[in-house]
Amino acid sequence: MSDTLTQAIAAQPEQHLSKTVLAVLASLAALGALSTNIILPSFPAMGAELGMSSRDMGLTLSYFFIAFALGQLLVGPLSDRWGRKKLVIGGLLVFSLGSVLCAYADSLNTLLAGRVVQALGVCSASVLSRAIARDLFEGEALARTLALIMVAMAAAPGFSPLLGSASDSLLGWRATFTIVGLLGIVAALAYASRVGETHAIERRQAVSALAMIGQYISLLRDTRFTRPALAVSLIVGALYAFFGAAPAVLMVGMGLTALELGLLFAGTVVVVFASGLLAPRLARRWGPSRVAAAGIVLALLGGTAVYLAQDHNLPLFTLALTVFLAGMGTVNPLGTALTLQPFGQQAGAASALLGFLQMSCAALGTWLTSVVPLPAAATLGLTLACFSLLALLTFSFARKAAPSA
Repeated sequence: MSDTLTQAIAAQPEQHLSKTVLAVLASLAALGALSTNIILPSFPAMGAELGMSSRDMGLTLSYFFIAFALGQLLVGPLSDRWGRKKLVIGGLLVFSLGSVLCAYADSLNTLLAGRVVQALGVCSASVLSRAIARDLFEGEALARTLALIMVAMAAAPGFSPLLGSASDSLLGWRATFTIVGLLGIVAALAYASRVGETHAIERRQAVSALAMIGQYISLLRDTRFTRPALAVSLIVGALYAFFGAAPAVLMVGMGLTALELGLLFAGTVVVVFASGLLAPRLARRWGPSRVAAAGIVLALLGGTAVYLAQDHNLPLFTLALTVFLAGMGTVNPLGTALTLQPFGQQAGAASALLGFLQMSCAALGTWLTSVVPLPAAATLGLTLACFSLLALLTFSFARKAAPSA
């Protein structure tokens, strides 16, 4: 399996990448992650105004993840049948409507309904950004494009708390949802004017409920998909577990202020960005599977170190977290490229199932960090380490099972 991607990388090193197209795809991918974490600094104000506790406000993340995960299962195959453009633009408009509903919410139930509408809309942009990349590029160009997309998806949760904190302080939490909704409209206009339809009519496939289920079953039976997809999803789930647990670990445990937490989140972007851009170059020399496996090992070492550091020493905790993020940034683009490369005609379904697995692992990771009866830092470290270990075992076992690996 990895030989296919390695040969493609070697065969097409000069494929042209449009900076405008890359920027639009990165924006589509980042919007969902941005809308996930941008409201975290507003939880106290939102809870006070709506008469809810901070724990109740955490449901806004859970509902978002669940709707996001399930929505992708429909969006991917439908885009393989009807094309990408209608679903991307329509989804972004639905996302903006959901944002307006959140902005005017007067109860937790209304807010949760708005979050579900947001997730069902924005999931189309996120999942189809990868499918569009697969439509347009192959080989090294695909790996580089996916690296940028993965960096954008990882960077958005890092910067969004800082942006959300500023918006909440200056304009209030309702304005934050309004801003996010406007960003959805801007993204739709940019996509329509700069990218447009990328899935040619002759490549489209008829789709039915049974056909969609059959596609997903076929993908899950194919180790070329399951090996990298499960590994990437577990690592992404661990990343979101960190974002979910960070306020308790760093603010309560270590005494960071909201601004300091936002700055630390922003600092994670540098690590993810650097490792994500370096990964395709390393893959060209040593092969994507080997480099991806090395990234998983690095994430495992970092997660274990987070557990050992706990919340007693901020410098050690930060160093351990940096190691984990470097591993995550390495495996994410390569694992995604390995997942999608063999499935050009099923790029929508493959990307949708990958997104479903990622958001499911994110929901599981954030849930574990809130329910395990251990100190927050210990729970986070165990979650990072266990998810990384499972990713390594899955990746290695399936690699041995696949004849072409």
